[in-house]
Amino acid sequence: MVGTRNITDYGRQTCERFIRELAELCPDVLVMSGLAYGIDIQCHRQALHSGLETIGVLAHGLDHIYPALHRDTAKEMVQKGGLLTEFMSRTNVEKRFFLQRNRIVAGCADATIVVESASHGGSLATAEMAQGYGKEVFAFPGRISDSRSEGCNRLIADNTAALLTCAEDFVRAMGWDGDKELHRKAASGIQQELFPVLTDEEQLVVKVLRDKEKLQQNVISVTTGIPAGKLIGLLFAMEMKGIVRMIPGGMYRLN
Repeated sequence: MVGTRNITDYGRQTCERFIRELAELCPDVLVMSGLAYGIDIQCHRQALHSGLETIGVLAHGLDHIYPALHRDTAKEMVQKGGLLTEFMSRTNVEKRFFLQRNRIVAGCADATIVVESASHGGSLATAEMAQGYGKEVFAFPGRISDSRSEGCNRLIADNTAALLTCAEDFVRAMGWDGDKELHRKAASGIQQELFPVLTDEEQLVVKVLRDKEKLQQNVISVTTGIPAGKLIGLLFAMEMKGIVRMIPGGMYRLN
């Protein structure tokens, strides 16, 4: 979760409500942000308050905390999540490091959520990076007259981010609301009935997905030995047959 450093009451309340609801729906979810002022620290603190693990990605070494005001929260995060950085100790804080840090947030997370953002800033850059990595991007809308929601509204208008209003919307969009037992029965029962009408390669894909529950396309290719170019068409055909389903993050699972 990312957003402006100049957080408003709306942004603060949105973070609190969303993470509180998310903790109830997905108690094992991990919240990642940048430990900065504003949205970042609000997300970390609410995650801790809601019993969720949270990781802060730093733009400096682990030998100090910036901003120092967030030191106590950082200490608590070490016990319930952690701190992550690519910088060596004694690395001074520099403006360019924050953008460099953002690519780690975008790359590690399953989805990037922008809560509040002006028309320019690191949050929008993080959203663009996440989209480039093939990750899901969401944004909370704001009033058209609010400059600190201008970036979010633009992400939504440009279809760079999906509009988000609550945790239930997010969980559903990510495909995290499925009944695992139902999927297990589908994989071991219904799909078995379909085996006689599947090609050898399709049966191979079904077997792999039944064992692993969900996989990215490139992993399916490596595991089955089916060339990536051919697998694209195969997976599309299997989608049309209702055998597999594509979910956020470029993942496939049995339908």
